[in-house]
Amino acid sequence: MFEPRVALASLSGESDAEWALAGAEHVGAVFLGGVALDEETREAAKVMVARDREEFLPDDPVAFVDDQLAALSDASIRPGFNVRSATLPPIRAAAEVCRAYDAILEVNAHCRQDEMCSAGTGQSLLRNPDRLCEQVRAAAETGATVGVKVRTEVSGVDLPEVARQIADAGAEVVHVDAMDSEHVVAEVAEATDCFLVANNGVRGGETVAEYLDYGADAVSVGRPSDRPEILSRVRRATDEWFTEVVA
Repeated sequence: MFEPRVALASLSGESDAEWALAGAEHVGAVFLGGVALDEETREAAKVMVARDREEFLPDDPVAFVDDQLAALSDASIRPGFNVRSATLPPIRAAAEVCRAYDAILEVNAHCRQDEMCSAGTGQSLLRNPDRLCEQVRAAAETGATVGVKVRTEVSGVDLPEVARQIADAGAEVVHVDAMDSEHVVAEVAEATDCFLVANNGVRGGETVAEYLDYGADAVSVGRPSDRPEILSRVRRATDEWFTEVVA
C-alpha cells in the first residue's frame, strides 16, 4: 500500500499539500483533508468555523481535491484524501479524482463534531453501517483505492464487525483512531485483511511497537505531524520493527 509504513493523518483545515510536502521525507503516505463535499456537510463546516474550528471551505471541493493532489504528483509519497459527504454523487466525483492520481479516497467515519454527525456523516456512520457501506461502494465502483477512517469508543458500535462490512463493500484500508482502547486494533486486525493504519498517540518506539504488535500494517501521526523530530523518531522505530520481524 505504501512504504515506509508511516503516514501523516488528516487534520481538518490544516492538512493540505504544503503540510504534506513538509513531512514527506519521513513518511510513505499522507492523508489530506478532511474536506466537506456536499451542501449538508459544507453547511455543517461553516457552523464549525463560526465557533473557531479550522475547516477547508473551497468554492469547489472536488476541484480542491484535484488541485491538492496535483501539487503532490512529483512527491515520492502516496496521497490520500479524507472526505465527508451526506450524499453519494460527490463521493463518486472525489473518488474519480483520487483514482487518477493513484490516491486513496478516505471516507470519514471518524469526525465526532455534532454538526457533522447531525448531517449524517462522521462517526454517526459507524452507527449506520449500511449507509457507510453505500459510501464505500460508491467510491470503490470508480476503481479508486478506498479507505475508511474510524474511531474506537463509540457507544453501541462493534468496530470489528463494521470493519468486516466495509471490507466486503470494497474498502482496502482501515484507518483506526484507537483513542484509549489500543487493544481494539488487534480485534480489527483479526476481523479483516484490509491494510490497517493505527493512529493516536504515535510519538516513538513504544507506541509504534504497541500498534504493530497488535497487527497494524502501518501507523499514522496526527497532531505532531509538523514536528520533524517526532516524524523521524516514528519512521526509525517503524523501520526497525519491520526489520526485526523480517529477520
